[in-house]
Amino acid sequence: MFIQQLYTNCLSEAAYYIESNGECAIIDPLRDIEVYLNLAKERKATIKYIFETHFHADFVSGHLDLAKESNTPIVYGPQTETAFPVYVAKDGEQFKVGDLTIEVLHTPGHTFESSCYLLKDPQGKDHCVFTGDTLFVGDVGRPDLAQGGNISMHELAGMMFDSLQNKLLPLADDVIVYPAHGPGSACGKNLGAETYSTIGEQKQSNYALQQSSKEAFIKAVTNGLEAPPKYFPINAKINKEGYGSLETLLKKGLTPLNIDALKQLSKEPKTIILDTRNANEFTQGFIPGSVSIGLEGRFAEWAGAILPFDENILLVCEEGKEEETIIRLARVGFDQVKGFLKGGFDAWKNAGETVDLIIDVEADELAMDIPHDNNLVVVDVRKETEFADGHVKNAVNLPLSEMNDPGLLANIDERDNLYVHCAGGYRSVIASSLLKRQGFHNLRNVVGGFIKIKEQKIDIVKETSVLN
Repeated sequence: MFIQQLYTNCLSEAAYYIESNGECAIIDPLRDIEVYLNLAKERKATIKYIFETHFHADFVSGHLDLAKESNTPIVYGPQTETAFPVYVAKDGEQFKVGDLTIEVLHTPGHTFESSCYLLKDPQGKDHCVFTGDTLFVGDVGRPDLAQGGNISMHELAGMMFDSLQNKLLPLADDVIVYPAHGPGSACGKNLGAETYSTIGEQKQSNYALQQSSKEAFIKAVTNGLEAPPKYFPINAKINKEGYGSLETLLKKGLTPLNIDALKQLSKEPKTIILDTRNANEFTQGFIPGSVSIGLEGRFAEWAGAILPFDENILLVCEEGKEEETIIRLARVGFDQVKGFLKGGFDAWKNAGETVDLIIDVEADELAMDIPHDNNLVVVDVRKETEFADGHVKNAVNLPLSEMNDPGLLANIDERDNLYVHCAGGYRSVIASSLLKRQGFHNLRNVVGGFIKIKEQKIDIVKETSVLN
């Protein structure tokens, strides 16, 4: 028996490779499937099944491409409806992978079709359970993503309570829990630091499993839910209805563009220039109007949160990072990359083209300027919950995920001196590029963000003041 967790940090996503006696199964694959094909090839195993725990909302699954490449069936749990051929398993149905048995446990609550997969060892003993977004380390899946018709999130939370009580909690304490996500995922409220656990550990430490009644459980898991990222419904629809192959996207996206071609394409309606260089490099110079989302951070999530899905994308990358960029965009459903600037930003700069920049300032400079500049406005682009936990006095909260809301930006005066910050500096550069693109040029990026601001003699308060 061989089990490997294949974890992708920038999406907080875990796929799984399970193997026995020359047969293997893949659970919840990402869109870039080479890692699964290569692993099976290296271990001289044949992929027998692709198991999906549910319709993922936070990434586009690789189930279709992997099924085509491996000539393998895609298995979903009960109540699954798709626009492409899949095998819809019954609750309790079992599948053999070598000497192992995988049993389907239908666990509706996060979504209607949500299912866990219980793995039994060659002796028939329960060894581990792949819980998808039903049970995480320290949390459970949010019940507000699959609402539709007459079903509310409270009713879905009630379904999840029943699923946990009837399907997962009766398992032995030593059964290993392998969830689909780890810390940082927006598929739960507050996932723990580890990427796997046991049923026994979760019974003792998971707040959701401590609730004494269904009513208490529903209240606990529905209170304090932040709005899900805006791309979640788009990705869920793609996973349900299908998509084009990643190979085709790469051929299209890896089209090198000279400066004239980039300039011409950028004039077309619904076109955006995306610069994926490190945030520190971007502030020192960039193509006017381009948006910064650095590959060094949670790139795909922020792309999904702020970029429109109906616009063409032209890339400016560190040389050699073009393919990685296209793959990571494809993971969250972006299929419209039209090419990349050959030679990257250096080619643009060395050709004498117009360059824009963002002024970086240290937190001590902000501290010195606050008492003397009546037009100074601190723009905090962290989440509302982060802002409420502590922020600069009189700062306005403009969460990065809401930056494209014209109602919020309407309250910013072009004459104000904007000092933009986040927690550590990554999000504030993205925000600054969006503000610049929308005509706000009188701004500075606070290097090191709130972490460095707290080290200065600046008034920090905990009252909420949201710009609206």
